[in-house]
Amino acid sequence: MNTESWQVKVTLLLVSSLTIMSMITISASLPDMTKAFSTLPNAENMVKLTLSFPALFIALTAIIAGKFIDKFGRLRLLGAALILYAIAGSSGYWLDNIYLILAGRALLGICVGITMTIATTLIADYYQGKSRQKFAGLQIAVMSLGGIMFVTLGGVLADISWRVPFLLYLFPLIIFPMTRLFLKEPKILHTSKNKDTSVKSPKIIWLVFLNVMIMWILFFIIPVQIPFYLKSIGIEKNTLIGIAIASSTLFSVISSLSFSRIKDRLSFQQVFGIGYLLMALAYASISYGGSFGMVMIGMLLAGLGMGLMIPNANVWVMQLAPEQIRGQEIGRLTTFWFMGQFLSPIILLPFLNIITQSQLFSILAYVILGLSIGFFLYGFLNKKRPGGA
Repeated sequence: MNTESWQVKVTLLLVSSLTIMSMITISASLPDMTKAFSTLPNAENMVKLTLSFPALFIALTAIIAGKFIDKFGRLRLLGAALILYAIAGSSGYWLDNIYLILAGRALLGICVGITMTIATTLIADYYQGKSRQKFAGLQIAVMSLGGIMFVTLGGVLADISWRVPFLLYLFPLIIFPMTRLFLKEPKILHTSKNKDTSVKSPKIIWLVFLNVMIMWILFFIIPVQIPFYLKSIGIEKNTLIGIAIASSTLFSVISSLSFSRIKDRLSFQQVFGIGYLLMALAYASISYGGSFGMVMIGMLLAGLGMGLMIPNANVWVMQLAPEQIRGQEIGRLTTFWFMGQFLSPIILLPFLNIITQSQLFSILAYVILGLSIGFFLYGFLNKKRPGGA
């Protein structure tokens, strides 16, 4: 198999794009969905949970999927996961019960835990060195572009009905035949049984995992809360809300495409420092601006920051993980990634009972600035640490 062929690359990128669409596609539907279920107790929190609920099941599934694919192969689960993704994702269009919709979102999360782990592991299998670094940046860029398309379409379709955006989850049915035609099991799986099964990754990999969880706890407040924040400052059209959320994704494309060149000059720690600094400025803009224009500036800066940090984490783990347990370690990365997304509203939204949305973004700006400073200091003090290049 020629891993440099456009068919292989496009297939991997399309599978990767399913990750971001699984979460944010229905963001613009949340306010109207809340009204539809307003007779239920605690309706607003239940509806918000539909956005973050898949993340819990992605987190629970990914590490198991990672171990499975190390032992039995990357592609055995992929086809089934794509079919179930389409069924579970679109279920919100057909169902009238919020609890059944949440069950569908849970199954969607299981499917994403499988597809994302497999896609990222195959990238690590198929590409090495500079090629891997470039493709990791391209992966996040395409995921971001997919996010722009799906969240913008979701905003437009939400003006028809909050249900219609759920039909976008049928997209994997287009990808399924491509995976059968163009993806092959990597050669490593044919020889891994003869290798030392007690091999372990360097301990620094746990810093990456924990940081990814913190990163998503802090960032995922945007798709969860920005629709309601914009409503509170007088922005009523769901299309504008979708554009605002999609704009952060748009600018993450720019920085992720630049990641390889930036990483050539900086350490992993320094890239995280820059990413967090951009996010701190983003949240300050949202907090102190109080207008749609300032929110858009915040979305721009947040997108630039996340577009650097996501491929930075992926490549760091790819570099640290021995090939024998690569799937397991990437599964762990996926677990921490989506555990952060699941925990984000649970940890942060209760603060809105005692402070305003603007104050919450202000506090988070200072917290994120502290993380930025911490990573810059860590990079400065640990320039020669193994795995810290």
